Amino acid sequence: MSNAIVATDPILVTHEGPVAVVTLNRPDKLNAMNGRAITMLSATYAQLDHDETVRVIVVAGAGRAFCAGADLSRRGGAFQAPKEPTAFRSSPPRPLAFQIRKPVIAAINGHAIGIGMTLALHCDLRFIAAEAKWGVVQVRRGVVPDAVSHWTLVRSVGTARAAEILLTGRLFTGAQAVELGVANRCLPARDVLSASLEMAQEMAREASPMSLAMTKRILWAATDGDIDAVDELESVAHQILMGRPDALEGGKAAFEKRPPNWTSDVERDWPTDGPFAGPPLLAP
Repeated sequence: MSNAIVATDPILVTHEGPVAVVTLNRPDKLNAMNGRAITMLSATYAQLDHDETVRVIVVAGAGRAFCAGADLSRRGGAFQAPKEPTAFRSSPPRPLAFQIRKPVIAAINGHAIGIGMTLALHCDLRFIAAEAKWGVVQVRRGVVPDAVSHWTLVRSVGTARAAEILLTGRLFTGAQAVELGVANRCLPARDVLSASLEMAQEMAREASPMSLAMTKRILWAATDGDIDAVDELESVAHQILMGRPDALEGGKAAFEKRPPNWTSDVERDWPTDGPFAGPPLLAP
């Protein structure tokens, strides 16, 4: 994928220091997703995962919505029969946001409906606008929830609340997202992106890149594994990180009451063998 930014691209990437801002960029369609946008979003995640200048990613929507869902305006409708049914997948191409090594914050600046919400559920943190309406509405469209939302939502809020969200297809408010455990914070729409960027910059500044990457990997794997598997991942991570420059710098910076100077690089330092090597064993 080219690094050049084209204003008409459905996905735009800009950089604010170590933070990459990924913008869903179809504001005239309320950022509704089509095949090109979904494919480009996955390609963007893959590119940023390997970009050594990026430590944290923020995903936002252009204009007044985050993402209004699938593009219902395309010829034949959004849910027409696939040409090759056995090859159809309900989820975007890999990697998904939770499968890359950089933390991803969803800045849900407006409505997040259907796949707009299920894509946000892939992110590590979610800040949502108080004015936003959100919901996983696919049962009201004659299909089923997608993008492994039966997995991401259950692991976030539990089976009972996930059942209410998925089986009713109802729309909820931004405040209810926090009440249900779907979002971390509810803010006025005008503040969502700035608050997300503030959090992202703090993480990039205060946390070691390798520590962030390994903690994210363990966090998302925790629901899939038993306590012994998580204990093993934590132990291996410590074995990899302890004694390295960032581990020594973190304690020294805290003792000296100064900002840390991190030197680890996820692309360079990521282990090539052991349980952290290769793609994460997460979700189907």
